[in-house]
Amino acid sequence: MSTIRITKQFNFETGHALYGYDGKCKNVHGHSYKLSVTVSGKPITDNTNVKFGMVIDFSDLKKIVNEEIVDIFDHATVFNKNTPHVELAKELMDRDHHVLLVDYQPTSEMMVIDFAQKIISRLPNNIKLHSMKLQETDSSFAEWYASEN
Repeated sequence: MSTIRITKQFNFETGHALYGYDGKCKNVHGHSYKLSVTVSGKPITDNTNVKFGMVIDFSDLKKIVNEEIVDIFDHATVFNKNTPHVELAKELMDRDHHVLLVDYQPTSEMMVIDFAQKIISRLPNNIKLHSMKLQETDSSFAEWYASEN
């Protein structure tokens, strides 16, 4: 049986600021992120299985990505917890804002690495994460490929 890749796309809104950056992105701002998650595997050949012919049910992949990423990052503001932004984060949290403190600079590059690790930990053993694309604007994105990691 052939190995097949399937892709599911997701959208979420997230704010962030890049501490120490020398451009506009040092300011708190947000993006309408588009995340494409591509997994690979062999379609189920057991015709008694309700998932017959599927690599993974799109709804199962959606559940994983929503629980690990979208539901957590959507409408959150993300700061590197190892910077003075933690003071701003605490102020926002005191005002009941949804803030995430991560242990990395919240660039698209670092976020897609984090997301890949989270998804890999949840996929069934017979399904592999092939690639991810995290798009922060129409013309700017970061990609992660299993073959390079």
